[in-house]
Amino acid sequence: MTDFLLLGTVELQSADGTAVDLGPAKQRTVLAALLVDAGRWVTVQTLIDRVWGEDVPAQVRPTLYAHVARIRRILASMAVPVDAGAGGAGAGPQLRRGPAGYLLDVSSGRVDVHRFRHLVDQARGAGCTDAERVVMLREALGLWRGEPLAGLAGAWAERTRYSWHQQRIEAVLAWAEAEFRVGHHAGVIGALASLIAEYPLVEPLTVALMRALQAAGRGPEALACYTMLQKRLAEELGADPGAEAQQVHQAILRGESAPLAGGGMLPPAEAGPSHTVPAQLPLEIRGFAGRQDELTRLDGILTAAAQRPTAVVVSGTAGVGKTALAVHWAHRVAESFPDGQLYVNLRGFDPSGAAVTPDQAVGGFLDALGVPAQRVPVDFQARVGLYRSLLAGRRVLVVLDNARDTDQLRPLLPGAPGCLAVVTSRSQLSGLVAAEGAHPVALDLLSPAEARDLLARRLGEHRVTAEPDAVQEIVARCARLPLALAIATARAAANPGFPLSTVAAELRDSHGSLDAFDAGDLTTNARAVFSWSYHALTAPAARLFHLLGLHSGPDLAAPGAAALAGLPLRQTHRLLVELTRAHLLTEHSSGRYTLHDLLHVYAAERVLAVETSPERDRAVERLLTWYLHTADAAYPFLAPQRRRVPLAPLPDSCHPLAFSAYAQALDWCEAERLNLVAAVHQAVAAGQPGIAWQLAAVLWGFFYIRGHLYDWLDTTRTALDAARNAHDRTGEAYSLGDVACALTQIHRFDEAIDHYRQVMALGRELGDTYFRYQALASLGYSYRQIGRPDRAVEYCRRALAIHRKLGEAWGREGTILNNLGDAYEQLGRFDEAIDCLEQALPVLRAIGDRWGEGIALNTLGTVHHRLRRHDDAAAYYRRALNTHADIGNRWGQAHALGHLGDVHLAAGDPDAARTNWQQALAILDKVGHPDADEIRGRLRHLQTRRPGPTP
Repeated sequence: MTDFLLLGTVELQSADGTAVDLGPAKQRTVLAALLVDAGRWVTVQTLIDRVWGEDVPAQVRPTLYAHVARIRRILASMAVPVDAGAGGAGAGPQLRRGPAGYLLDVSSGRVDVHRFRHLVDQARGAGCTDAERVVMLREALGLWRGEPLAGLAGAWAERTRYSWHQQRIEAVLAWAEAEFRVGHHAGVIGALASLIAEYPLVEPLTVALMRALQAAGRGPEALACYTMLQKRLAEELGADPGAEAQQVHQAILRGESAPLAGGGMLPPAEAGPSHTVPAQLPLEIRGFAGRQDELTRLDGILTAAAQRPTAVVVSGTAGVGKTALAVHWAHRVAESFPDGQLYVNLRGFDPSGAAVTPDQAVGGFLDALGVPAQRVPVDFQARVGLYRSLLAGRRVLVVLDNARDTDQLRPLLPGAPGCLAVVTSRSQLSGLVAAEGAHPVALDLLSPAEARDLLARRLGEHRVTAEPDAVQEIVARCARLPLALAIATARAAANPGFPLSTVAAELRDSHGSLDAFDAGDLTTNARAVFSWSYHALTAPAARLFHLLGLHSGPDLAAPGAAALAGLPLRQTHRLLVELTRAHLLTEHSSGRYTLHDLLHVYAAERVLAVETSPERDRAVERLLTWYLHTADAAYPFLAPQRRRVPLAPLPDSCHPLAFSAYAQALDWCEAERLNLVAAVHQAVAAGQPGIAWQLAAVLWGFFYIRGHLYDWLDTTRTALDAARNAHDRTGEAYSLGDVACALTQIHRFDEAIDHYRQVMALGRELGDTYFRYQALASLGYSYRQIGRPDRAVEYCRRALAIHRKLGEAWGREGTILNNLGDAYEQLGRFDEAIDCLEQALPVLRAIGDRWGEGIALNTLGTVHHRLRRHDDAAAYYRRALNTHADIGNRWGQAHALGHLGDVHLAAGDPDAARTNWQQALAILDKVGHPDADEIRGRLRHLQTRRPGPTP
């Protein structure tokens, strides 16, 4: 049977599934203008109006007749003889001419748009059950292959497209409601989310998605959808969401079932996956002592948390033990918060100024709460809404350590009863106390008895009892400050025979006092304590300690410390152990070290006093150079298809890490991510713009794979500013392209396209063909993503021409051929798609790009599936599946399995389809991928299908 397809590219498929060449765009428009009125007469003037509009050529009628004649020949070539032996007339579509114009004599059931309307009308019938509606509307919506009448220009085509889009939206909403009524909530989520991306201002789609998410047990995501809708409407139309959206939003907030558009309530949801229970509290501080009054007060506040969201602000001077108290009490009451404990060090008073932003903190909490990266909203307010929604109805303790001010804190505070936030800060945060009703708990210095108790816990009661005078002097010299007491007694704790009188005498001989912090709140001799411990170090350890004051990141591993000091790694390990035993450094996780911010200040003071300015600059440059060259060593593992970033020769004194495997390179980048981001900014501050943009550039593969989009945008934009300020045009070109790549990942394609055009202009200015090539290839990708496969083809072909003209192996030819083949597939130009993809395969194999090979095989399967060559399609999908399995690409495996199931269903084997989809679903559920909802919906649809052969 011949099928005429308009809901996508205009296509004509023969009985064996072969696509027929319909000629140029105007001829396809003539055919489409006849097909929309299949079985009815269309006047010549109507055809002219539809095809040419107001731009009518002088010889329009002869041109129209020529197109009609060619269409007749195409239809005649596809006719099936009724009785070949008798020379019977062909049985097939006939294009007739009469006084009223032209009539394309074809059954409306063979034209996809008419079939779509017929199914929708049937589903609206009063005698139709919800289960039957689901089946009919699924079939109707499955007829859409993309932008209707794709590739056809003109006012009539635009008007027709708009009308059909409206019909599609109405059908989607009817289908979603039918699915709701039969209890298949999750099955519509993927489709609705995709449609909202196409129609972002169509409010009923978002309302339907909110209902589906809530019914599927994903209320927080439903609330995030509402926040995004609210933002879009305000920005685009200056309006608020309508009454229905507000009603559903309020119902979700109250924990009630959202009402259906047609009345009634949603059926109960299926059981979803269990909540992730975070346990992020750090280890308790050894030797915690005292603070009984404060602990009793915290215990009293705990009961209030059950009635309303509650916050506690533990304030006090630096080193007074705020974190120790908060963490100790949090461990003590953890069982009262069975849904988990969240913790973040906000670094509000970090000497480098690199405080954790609310955005970063919320992102970390969402990750700890088990939200997959793909489901984290792009908009910050939506992320905050999702975070608070996840906490609603749960008992979670949130420890916000070392906060700077209320602006940093407010987005992180829970918004529902049952949760408690414990904040520590040097500031009293009176605004939080006044506006949010937070409970203030101010910490003063330890009492003499508490200070003695702390020493007894660290040194042993027998030693403290044996030397009471020395203990009293140590307590006085350390001004009862817990941090100072811990540092002063570190040597005595490590050496049981070390007399406490010696500690007291050395403290007595130390001079100086640490300048007051926080407007004179610190009235201690802390600098004297630090100085005494510092001067007790060996000279190499003292030098390493004060050089650590130059590091701007949150922590440091031994290789980085070795680079900073310019020392061998083995010697650096020994020095780090010495600093840790002296309590001047904390090993907060295996092999990673951090400084208390007060000690960081002291280290920064010492490095300014001890080291000359040139030596300080050399130390910073050593560290930044080490980060750059180690990240560059990871680069070819994470981005093998990209040209290497040009770097200065490796200095003899720099010993970057080497990697032997992809996973090893990726793990190092992940462990050092915050330091790498800080290093880009420090390079700018240190007057090293070249290192800044080069480091951002070599992190491309890591950020692309891991999806740390905000770090990616931050570093690349910082790099771009640095390169421009330094008038470094090469750096500017690299950075523009990297910013654009990050923008494409958050679907800001218009901005990305503008950046790529700037890269292309810079490439011409610099005479660097690679930049032009990269920009053209990336423009092809971007246009393909926004549904412009015609422009994608144009840019991919231009990029391919440059590559082949120069013959340079930049490794991207296979990727471009992949993108080009995909664009041809979207346009229905299947022969060209197959040719491109078959060319891509050997190129990708030659450079070992198994990821790209899997994508090419998968797209070949799609092309053959659309051509109804089911056996060939299945074979390609299986090869794609095996390729993705070889490299551990779980998403690729699930993608291939999903397509393989589609082929089996089309070939009339629903059992095999079910097996493949179940395998795909198991993978997608395991990695938390949103495509799981779409596969789940296919499985449900399979259960409701009427028995019989697949048409």
